[in-house]
Amino acid sequence: MDITVSIIITVILAIVGFAIAYFIGNKLAGQKINEAEQNSKLLLKDAENKAETIKKEKILEVKEEWHKKKQEFENDTHQKKIKIQNAERELKTKSDAIEQQKDQNLKKEKSLKVFEDDLFKKDEILKVKLEEAEEYNRNQMIILEKISGMSKEEAKKSLFDTFISEAKQEAAIQAKFIRDEAKLNASKDARNIVIDAIQRTASDHSVDTTVSVVNLESDEMKGRIIGREGRNIRAFESATGIDLIIDDTPEAVVISGFDPFRREIAKKSLEKLMTDGRIHPARIEEIVNKTRKEIEEEIVKSGENTILEAGIYNVHPEIMKLVGRMKYRSSYGQNLLNHSLEVSYLAGLMASELGLDPIPAKRAGILHDIGKCVDQSIDGPHALIGYDIAKKYKEHRIICNAIGSHHEDMEMESPYAVLVQAADSISGARPGARRESLENYVKRLEKLETLANGFDGVLKTFAIQAGREVRVIVEPEKIDDAFADSMANDIAKRIETEMEYPGQIKVTVIRERRSVSLAK
Repeated sequence: MDITVSIIITVILAIVGFAIAYFIGNKLAGQKINEAEQNSKLLLKDAENKAETIKKEKILEVKEEWHKKKQEFENDTHQKKIKIQNAERELKTKSDAIEQQKDQNLKKEKSLKVFEDDLFKKDEILKVKLEEAEEYNRNQMIILEKISGMSKEEAKKSLFDTFISEAKQEAAIQAKFIRDEAKLNASKDARNIVIDAIQRTASDHSVDTTVSVVNLESDEMKGRIIGREGRNIRAFESATGIDLIIDDTPEAVVISGFDPFRREIAKKSLEKLMTDGRIHPARIEEIVNKTRKEIEEEIVKSGENTILEAGIYNVHPEIMKLVGRMKYRSSYGQNLLNHSLEVSYLAGLMASELGLDPIPAKRAGILHDIGKCVDQSIDGPHALIGYDIAKKYKEHRIICNAIGSHHEDMEMESPYAVLVQAADSISGARPGARRESLENYVKRLEKLETLANGFDGVLKTFAIQAGREVRVIVEPEKIDDAFADSMANDIAKRIETEMEYPGQIKVTVIRERRSVSLAK
């Protein structure tokens, strides 16, 4: 009985406990469900807020993009509108100009028509005048035939005989003058040919153009340069091809040699050897070879810079190298590179003034003396050598001809050849260009005028054209025409005997007589 009651009580307690647990579980579950619902609502609201924020941001971005595109469209439209307005204004300006030109053409046509009518009338009047003149000439001819007692044919024959006699006399005088001038020119040309030949060889020449001086730190360096039993100086002269003169001149050594290129190599090599301090045959040969390479590179660079400075392009590298060699060449003491640049500029300027293309003129000017830059193994005048070189490297026919004909060694085929010849003469003949200082130039002109003034009967003397012509004005009462010719020859011979000058000098004797009377 007690066990049963215990079981019942236990069952009841279990049921009650289960009921209580169920009740508590349901209540806790409800609270969790409520919390979950609240959380879900909060999350949903937060999501909605974020979605709203994103929506607003996107709307703002779209609006900004739309405004940007709109602004770009408006700017583009505005620019196109401005271009259209400018085009309309330009078109209107051109239209006005055309209308104005049209009016001017109409006026010119009217004036031309008036001029043609006037010309036609004058032509008719001229025909009438010509007929009257012919009739008058016929009448005068009849009168002259009666007065002279000769027919027209007889008078014509007499005049022809007189003219032929006078022409023969003048021709004989002119022939004599031409022969004298030809002898003078032949002498000058022969001298020029000899000078050009010397320029292209390594023979000795005047001291003024063939020596360079290297300053020494002390006279002790002279002994080191000479070396034991002269081996250093012999090695130096053998490597450079020049003469090294070591004399009593304090702290200086003279480098003598005709070729400026070799002389420059020797000078720079000697300076390097003195700086280095190691002077012996092997070192000398090494330094000379290195210096020669440096100067050859400098020659190429100098040629390129000169071509660019002259404003010409598409030049063959070999021709460019020849142009660079001009830096170490001279013509009558004038640096060949500077001379060629000057000829190029002068020819280009004259071509522009004549309405020609200046580029071919400048190109021919810078290349006209490249024949002087080859060695002595090539024979012939430098102009023709330059022509062959230019032709070999595909220069234009006009350029080749201008190079070959600037000393009239061949026939000129274009105006550019004449321009190069003229520019070459100008560059070489200007005061001080060719081994002649301004002071010596002025003295030469003064001596020229003084020499001519020394003749009896000379009134005034003027040296003109940079001393290449002297004009002598004589007193007509003392000097007659025949003696004037003799005086011109005497002055020319005295100039040849007593003066030294480049080129040739033309002597012109002027005899003028003026008779003046007053009507009271």
